This record gives sequence, C-alpha cells and structure tokens, in this order.
Amino acid sequence: MEKTAKPTSKKKLIDETIIISMYMDYVLNSNQEPKNVFVFCKECKITETEFYTFFSSLDALRQDIWLKFFENALETIEKEEAYEGYSDKNKLLTLYFTLFEVFGLNRSFILFSLKDNKDVLKNLKSLKNLRSYFKSYVSNLLENGNSEIRQKASSVINPVLSEGAWIQFLFVLKFWLDDTSKAFESTDILIEKSVNTVVDLLDTKPLESLFDLGKFLWKEKMER
Repeated sequence: MEKTAKPTSKKKLIDETIIISMYMDYVLNSNQEPKNVFVFCKECKITETEFYTFFSSLDALRQDIWLKFFENALETIEKEEAYEGYSDKNKLLTLYFTLFEVFGLNRSFILFSLKDNKDVLKNLKSLKNLRSYFKSYVSNLLENGNSEIRQKASSVINPVLSEGAWIQFLFVLKFWLDDTSKAFESTDILIEKSVNTVVDLLDTKPLESLFDLGKFLWKEKMER
C-alpha cells in the first residue's frame, strides 16, 4: 500500500514589513531597543541571514520604519481621484493630515523612539530617510505642481525652501508629541496654520500668517 506523504509545515515567509513589525513589537513589549542584530533575531526567532536580506543594520531598519510611515501616507492620498487636481497648498495639507493619522496609529512606538529615548542624535539619524523623501516631495511640488506655489518660488532657491519645510515639519512633529488636546485638535490647527505660513512666505505679505501662527503658539504655551 502506497504511503501518504505527511504534510510539511511551511515556515512563514519573512519580508521587510514583517521584520519591521517584529522590531516595533519588541521595542514596545520590552521598553528598550535590542542591543544588536543577534539579540533581536534570537528573540524574534528569525535568522540573521533573513534580517540582513532586507536591512544592513538596526539603524537602517529604524530609518526604514519612518520611510514606511511616509510611503503609506503618500500611497493613501495618491489613491484619491481628486488629489491630482488639488492646489499645491491642499496637497501639502493632505499629506500632513494623512501622515499624522499614520503617526497616530503608531503613537506608542513614536513616543518611545523620539520622546522617551533621550539620544537626540540617534533620533535624528532615524529620520534621515524620511527627511530625504519629504524634501523631495516638497521640491516636486515646487517644480511640477500647480502654479500657485511655483510662480511665487521662481526667484527663490528650491533647496532652501524644501529644507525650511522640513524644519517646519519637525516643529509640528515635536508639537504633536507633546499635544494633550482631544483627538490632537491643537496639532490639526497648527498644521493648517503652518502650511498657510509656508505658502504665504513665498508671497509678498507673510506677516499676517506669521502673526496668526504666533498668537496660536503663545496661547497653547500659556494654557499648558
């Protein structure tokens, strides 16, 4: 009688998304970062070969997490049929709101990474890839978007504007980390005022927006 072959158990295929998920779970469950790749792989029951197939180091993994946040937000907004018809200002607003929604889904991890972790240099290093892609997005708006911003920026150096937008983004991120308002309503207000300010700074009359932003920040500081 012919023997029936026993079913073999298939090992779950490992990809970069799974490794990222494992890393985030590791950090949140242990309240600390793994000391090295060996420790991380042993705890998560994967081989170092599997890890190094996708990431060259833990630093590279941390950088990719932030990049994935950005890519998820961008993928979401680009699926909207009306997105291509948005003004440059509304595209930037939509990116901000969507990105901070993604951040909200991962707030515990982000709080640990940026607020609880006191190593400022490591925190900034983790944002390296995000910085590059964010600045590229802003540059593309300036070069290829609707005329609203491009015409105003014609006499201004593009890299300076994209770097300024990045610094503004870090400012909003820091505000969000400390925001205790319901559903982070204060951050939403700051996003709108900040994006308005960035757009108006390319115009000849920025003072009104700057004054409005300053009033909001002062009010928030006094109430905390």
